[in-house]
Amino acid sequence: MYDSSYTRRVAIAMALYGIGFEHRAWSVGRDFDRIREYNPLGRAPTLVLDDGEVLTESAMILDYLDDRVGPQRALMPATGRPRRDAQRLIALATGAIDKAILIALERVFRPVELHSQAWLSRCRVQVEGALGELERACAARAGAPWLVGEAMTHADIAVACYATHLREAIPLELAPWPMLRAHVERCEALDVFRSHYSPFSAPAPTSQANPA
Repeated sequence: MYDSSYTRRVAIAMALYGIGFEHRAWSVGRDFDRIREYNPLGRAPTLVLDDGEVLTESAMILDYLDDRVGPQRALMPATGRPRRDAQRLIALATGAIDKAILIALERVFRPVELHSQAWLSRCRVQVEGALGELERACAARAGAPWLVGEAMTHADIAVACYATHLREAIPLELAPWPMLRAHVERCEALDVFRSHYSPFSAPAPTSQANPA
């Protein structure tokens, strides 16, 4: 489902590349067993190629797509400092959303009385640390439309998708990081982002421990 930023960044890249695909809006909760028919981890995104080969994990899928379209069209810089800059921004954004999801899962799957406030606080510090670095990166590119080079890259897509996801999942407003927020809003205003979006909807928090 497009409320997964991992799935969403792949779908946006495929749309930008002009690669058609059949989208199955399966939930990793409700449709876990169906997804496991293709991916034993039951995780999204999972991309099934025409010949039956199965690709799992968004970074792996994007690497395949970049290779398929070739270096001239790929959304990742090919070499050098631009490539490292893009990878660094993607790593920061990925780290932030990974921690945001852990915060959301703690609230959903553990009863309130068993929440680890120390753990939740640690995760939030990590999220905010990553957002601070992304804010500095956006500020350094003030006046430029994209974060690396002169064209959109996977870094722009990842930062926007992951920031929107964590803003909805924790939830966490981006007001303390105005340059980051401005960049996210510019991306989210694009048709390709709007057409591959679903609002995040978390299950109701657990009120009592689940039976073993």
